[in-house]
Amino acid sequence: MRRLAALALACSLIVGGTASAAPSTNPADMPAGQYVLDKEHASLIARVRHEGLAFYTVRLDKFDASFSYDPKAPEASKINVTVDAASLDNGNPKTSAEFARQFLDVDKNPTITFVSTAIARGEGNTGTMTGDLTFRGVTRPVTLDVTFGGYTSGILGQRAGFSARGKFKRSEFGSTYMLNPPLAFVDDEVELVIEAEFTKK
Repeated sequence: MRRLAALALACSLIVGGTASAAPSTNPADMPAGQYVLDKEHASLIARVRHEGLAFYTVRLDKFDASFSYDPKAPEASKINVTVDAASLDNGNPKTSAEFARQFLDVDKNPTITFVSTAIARGEGNTGTMTGDLTFRGVTRPVTLDVTFGGYTSGILGQRAGFSARGKFKRSEFGSTYMLNPPLAFVDDEVELVIEAEFTKK
């Protein structure tokens, strides 16, 4: 019994000694510098309504991003995102490749990019970010609602987390496959759902 108690105490000390402090959601606590995407802790999801019944969801598995940050001027931050259009994944390798060609025009436009142009702070840890989305060779502005998940410094290094959501009409980028009768199965409006952690260089 004493050995079990000693083992439990040792485990609690080890865990307690390595646990990180709770993240700060105050942007001023995040140090200035360049931040790069932690690809193992990031997801990019697109949702579009199918036949008006439910949302059809796909992932874009390969993307990278980085941003510069100054806590004295957070609105001046600049983010650059690059997405591999061929990494579209709906769970079926065959139709994933077909949809990448039909919806994303991957053969002619293998890369999707987003470059921020304006950031506005909202209430608490929320805000909006507007940027130029280039998709199928067309560039148009898109605005994302962003939530700052927090900043922490621990055994995994200095890192910050963000959630973002936004919507755009795919027809404005020339994506009209299955949009018009008689094959009007897929809606025009696309919703983006982004979760991302960044590490400080």
